[in-house]
Amino acid sequence: MNPAPDPFAPATLGPLTLRNRIVKAATFEGATREHVVSDRLIEFHRKVAAGGVGLTTVAYCAVSPDGCGTPNEIILSPEAVPGLQQLADVVHAEGAAVAAQIGHAGAVAAATGHRGLSPSPVFSPLAMKRTRAVTTDDIARITEDFGRAARVVADGGFDAVEVHLGHGYLPSEFLSPKINKRTDEWGGSIENRARFPRQIVQAVRDAVGDRLAVTAKLNMADGVPGGLWVDESVEVAAMLQADGCLDAIELTGGSSLQNPMYLFRGEAPIHEMADTMPGVLGLGMRLFGKRFLPEYPFEEAYFLPYARQFRDALTMPLILLGGINRVDTIHRAMEEGFEFVAMGRALLREPDLVNKLQSGTSQEGLCIHCNKCMPTIYRGTHCVLVD
Repeated sequence: MNPAPDPFAPATLGPLTLRNRIVKAATFEGATREHVVSDRLIEFHRKVAAGGVGLTTVAYCAVSPDGCGTPNEIILSPEAVPGLQQLADVVHAEGAAVAAQIGHAGAVAAATGHRGLSPSPVFSPLAMKRTRAVTTDDIARITEDFGRAARVVADGGFDAVEVHLGHGYLPSEFLSPKINKRTDEWGGSIENRARFPRQIVQAVRDAVGDRLAVTAKLNMADGVPGGLWVDESVEVAAMLQADGCLDAIELTGGSSLQNPMYLFRGEAPIHEMADTMPGVLGLGMRLFGKRFLPEYPFEEAYFLPYARQFRDALTMPLILLGGINRVDTIHRAMEEGFEFVAMGRALLREPDLVNKLQSGTSQEGLCIHCNKCMPTIYRGTHCVLVD
């Protein structure tokens, strides 16, 4: 066996050479009320870049207006390019690379006033109404939207694009046997359910060619009965590997639509979430929040047992995500064959944590997994303990 790589040494991701193997995971910043880059967003990523990551990811940029999952997301139109260029220049000046996570919120978009789209009609508790089933024309249009959005990211001087195939957004909904009840070529078998996500990834690669690294965020498990599970997700990952369009897959889980805490683990901030919601939605969260936000105990690298099954089945680079706060966990991930690790909440608490871990001044982050950062996405995502 080859020796495990040094996580703090330069590493290759597609056409990129990153200064290390630490990725700032996409954690929605809630800083783009006008749907374009803001000064606050730039400063958010400048701090993380200065703090030592190899790659920082600008979270959830919508490929179209009807793909927004919250009212304050970047929409990847030509109007976004100047701000993206400014953000990229600032991050590059700090020695890091920058990626944009792109996606379509699907049924989650119903919370923003849109009808909400899904493979089959479902009731959206976020909007208290049913979604509309995606048509063949919708599929063609949204596929084009992903390609067009990727070109906007490239024109903005970014280094990479992350295609969001997880967390209960539209591509993830197509993968889910619980949500996708279609009987045409887009539903039924895992090959059919994976067709749309694979088509999206192909469109993104065609749009950017070899100019940018292309990664995907893929659910290993949805965390709901009847949803996508590890066995089928491994098959999807193998299809994506065979397609040859991706430089890496970031492995994740959970659903913003059905079970957000499956991704986060730790305490569920029910009352804090309720305080951000108007009227009946806030009341509903207080009364029934424990059903929508069930708590899962936090443990370091909680997705690692699932991720090992992907590592065994695949040869392509993989990014390990999920409660990574300790330097020994990062080294263990390298020893187990993962090429990169992604850190999220830990870097909200300490944007300079990577520098601390590399220098040896810290062995682990200070994040206590209270998840009270979750409700702050509507006014600017931050750790409430460092206000």
